Amino acid sequence: MISKTYLIIFLLPLFCVSQTFTGRVVDKITQQPIETAAVYFDNTTIGTTTDSNGVFSIVYTDVVQSTLVISYLGYEKVFISDYRSQNNITIELVEADNALSEVLIEYDDGLTRRQKLRLFRKEFLGTSEFGKSCKIVNEDDLVLKYDKSNKALYVSSNAVLKIKNKALQYEISYDLADFETNYKYVNLETKTFTTHSVVYFGTSFYKDLNKAEKSKTIKHRDHAFKGSIQHFMRALFHGSLDEDGYMFAQKRFTVNPYDFFTIYDTDAFGYKTVMLKEKLDIYYKVDQGSVIQTSVPKFNVDKYGNYSPIVGVYFSGVMGNQRVGDTLPLDYRFNKSEN
Repeated sequence: MISKTYLIIFLLPLFCVSQTFTGRVVDKITQQPIETAAVYFDNTTIGTTTDSNGVFSIVYTDVVQSTLVISYLGYEKVFISDYRSQNNITIELVEADNALSEVLIEYDDGLTRRQKLRLFRKEFLGTSEFGKSCKIVNEDDLVLKYDKSNKALYVSSNAVLKIKNKALQYEISYDLADFETNYKYVNLETKTFTTHSVVYFGTSFYKDLNKAEKSKTIKHRDHAFKGSIQHFMRALFHGSLDEDGYMFAQKRFTVNPYDFFTIYDTDAFGYKTVMLKEKLDIYYKVDQGSVIQTSVPKFNVDKYGNYSPIVGVYFSGVMGNQRVGDTLPLDYRFNKSEN
């Protein structure tokens, strides 16, 4: 996410035969099983935990394209991307090095913890109605540091963040790997901060809350989805940009998007190759403005909205300003209740 934040989203394919991946999680040194380790597909609602023998079993379909994450407090996470080519494996977890937490000790940097928390919430959760409805349950685990010389806010966490999104009715477990906000203008006396860029990444798991099936929640989720990058990429693949409510412009003049996007036929892996001629303004139903630009010669997209490479395809404006509070799990709309 660069300049006004470029949102990175991984999307999924759908309607395929279920498969089961099994394994056993143990401590690398003692070889003892690890109970209640979290096993989940990144940024989805699909997850489980290990039993008393360290064993787990997780069901997935070709809808799932994200990395499988194995996580347990005090241990380094393990990421498995080739789970389709293996099964019934033993996963050895290594105890985490806590040196980072010891280095990032908070000190007097010109801002109080409360002020830094306010800045972090704004850029991490977002300022939309969905972002404002979010609450980080365990904020005490956050380590916040403001660098006055570089005008930058750095944040890490000593534990997985637990976020409750009241509007979208999700509980999000977000394992924050890195967070950095750079400001182009700062006035500490007036507490004025103008954001230049935001970068954050980590893994996440979504769990439906009690009101997930309520009509109001379904309406909110639909609103968050439409006009998102996830929605846009699917429309781009299917050639349904007009039908899905998108308009395009350059230098304030309406243009045909297919004069700027060159899209090649689907390959053997189900992807289309896309080339963007130059920066393009995107409007969703006229009132939601975004910009797409690339620093790579081409990128791939499939019919479900997966695209790669992620870094090199940038969004700003409405799409770029979306944050964790605006996001949906990758398997959104694959549940009957959400269709």
